[in-house]
Amino acid sequence: MVSPVFRQIWTVSAVLLNMIGQGMVLSYPSSLLPGLQSENSTIKVDFNTAAWLSSSIGLAGIPGFLLSSYFMDIWGRKVAHGLIIIPGTIGWSLVYAANNIPTLMIARILGGMTAGGTVGLGAVVIGEYTDPKHRGMFLNLKTAAVCMGGMLVHALGHFVDWRTIALVALVPHILALGIICSWPESPSWLALKKQFEKSEQSFYWLRGKTTQSRKEIEELIRAQKESLQLSSKKISLGGRIKEFFRKFLRKDFTKPLVIVILGTFLLEASGRHIFPAYAIKIINAVTGDSSQSFYYTLAIDIIITTSAVFSSILVKMFKRRTLLFVSGFSAVAVLMSVCLYLFLVSRDLISSERTWIPIMMFVAYFILANLGCTPIPLALIGEVFPLAHRGIGSCCGGLSLSIVLNIGLQVAPYLMASVKVYGTFAILGATTGIVLMILFFILPETKDKTLQEIDDYFKYGKFKDVRENNDDDEVNVKMIT
Repeated sequence: MVSPVFRQIWTVSAVLLNMIGQGMVLSYPSSLLPGLQSENSTIKVDFNTAAWLSSSIGLAGIPGFLLSSYFMDIWGRKVAHGLIIIPGTIGWSLVYAANNIPTLMIARILGGMTAGGTVGLGAVVIGEYTDPKHRGMFLNLKTAAVCMGGMLVHALGHFVDWRTIALVALVPHILALGIICSWPESPSWLALKKQFEKSEQSFYWLRGKTTQSRKEIEELIRAQKESLQLSSKKISLGGRIKEFFRKFLRKDFTKPLVIVILGTFLLEASGRHIFPAYAIKIINAVTGDSSQSFYYTLAIDIIITTSAVFSSILVKMFKRRTLLFVSGFSAVAVLMSVCLYLFLVSRDLISSERTWIPIMMFVAYFILANLGCTPIPLALIGEVFPLAHRGIGSCCGGLSLSIVLNIGLQVAPYLMASVKVYGTFAILGATTGIVLMILFFILPETKDKTLQEIDDYFKYGKFKDVRENNDDDEVNVKMIT
């Protein structure tokens, strides 16, 4: 008999494959742009067009987030995840066949739609399909998968051209589609749609029948029945529109939204997307030796991916807040140190010959950043929003991520040209520090908490252990039933 843990791993593997695809989309400019700018290229590109080819996936993520949010609420998590992969597969096919800039731009936009759509949707799937004890590990593995996708692009870029890389990038999406077809629907979504019997069947398929799992599904169904009783009156279209905008005044929606938006700033400020997209350029600027840039970049990729995987282990051992703030503030300290070192080198106050020093400092920074600053903000999208707001919440968080990503990728090359690499990362480090200080006061601890417990926290301001049913809860279930 297949164990529940294996079923959860099988389900999550589709999300992780899509995250590998997302990492390839984000890092693809590091192979595409040098190929287009080479003397032998049949497609010519200027500086501004190159910046848009790189950053267009940020804005393209907006329709991706909107579509995935709509699909997941109307048709469920399974169908939504399958549909949102389609633009990406078309995009990579267009990249391979492209012979002009407009085709490449369209292809990048389609890829950005899939990359954006799978961020929030993948987090929601992991949050709803997995056991609270394993949820943090699986959510952090999303970041490791993105890092792996970036490393794969950087490695392939040294041996094959950008068209061949596009063909390779199709593989994760195709495999993910096959796995998604074997999924059950999300128990949470089925409960939200009043399909309580199917919700139980799906939940037990994923989690098995234990005392704890029975209590958890009973509490989920109880909470949804209470919600349905409170909202049993028919609402007109105008009423629905008013109810939609009232969400932005509700504490259980606004506080998670603020946390997620701050998380998107933390994610981008930590260089998560800027470094993969401009890795070769950054390493060239730091070392002054383009002949060794590939090996430096690949080494850093391996270290970043390894640290992201290690983070998935640490998140089972330490509390989320402890891991985030200890690693985050340490990362800021290291980053400011390397920026100061590079500044002194630029002023000829210290020797520029010891290039291994800033490289090792960058390695230390990316290790620390990938322990907390990059995986935990992405994990929050799948944890903090209550079920009633999960669709629109992940959409709003995704829109924030998309806008910040586009700004970061668009501005980064201009910053590096004007204030150099050390100035660019100093700005990013300062932003990281400010966001961490704000989150320190408003971010709750979610380790090993069920989604219903987190839901109750944002509703009532405290955690309620849903795994301990009392007599009042049992009476409420009977009355509602």
